[in-house]
Amino acid sequence: MKSIFEKDLIAACVRQDRKAQFELFERYKVALYSTVYRILDDEAEAHDALQESFIEIFKGIKHFRAESTLGAWMKKIAVRKAIHMVKKRMYFTSLDQVESFSDQGGINGWIDGEMLDHAIRKLPLGCRSVFLLVEVEGYKHAECAQLLSISESTSKSQLFYAKKLLRESLNQVLKA
Repeated sequence: MKSIFEKDLIAACVRQDRKAQFELFERYKVALYSTVYRILDDEAEAHDALQESFIEIFKGIKHFRAESTLGAWMKKIAVRKAIHMVKKRMYFTSLDQVESFSDQGGINGWIDGEMLDHAIRKLPLGCRSVFLLVEVEGYKHAECAQLLSISESTSKSQLFYAKKLLRESLNQVLKA
C-alpha cells in the first residue's frame, strides 16, 4: 500500500478500512510496543497492552480532534492501558523511607544505554512507573499522579527513590 498522508489515513480508519488500519498499526506498533514494554517489563503483557491499545484506537479514532499529533494521542492510550495493567501489582515505598535517603551522589563512571535500561528494569514497579512516566515520557507529576491514582507528593518521592536506586545500581556495575 502506498504511503498515505496522516489525515487521509485517519479518515480511512474512521471508515474501518482494514488496509488503512493495518497501515496505521505498521507505522506505530514499534514505538507503542517500546513504550508499554518499558512500563510493564513483560513481553506477554506488553503484547496484550499493545493489542488492547489498538482496539481502543480503532474504536476511538473518530473522536481524534488533532489537538496533538496522532502519535501522541495513540501513545497516551497505550500508556493508560499499560498503567491499568500494572496498577494491581504496583506498590510504592513509603514517604518516610524515601525521605531518609541522604546519598545525593552522582554516578562515578561511564554508562551506556543498555546498562541504564537494565538498571531501570530492576527498579520496583511503583518507582519504575513514575520514573518512566516523568523522566522518559515527559509527563508532569500531576499527570503521573492522576494516571497512577496516587498523590503528587508520592509521585515526587517515588521519582527521588528511583533515581537513588539507579545511582546505586549503576555505581555497583561500574565498580565491578
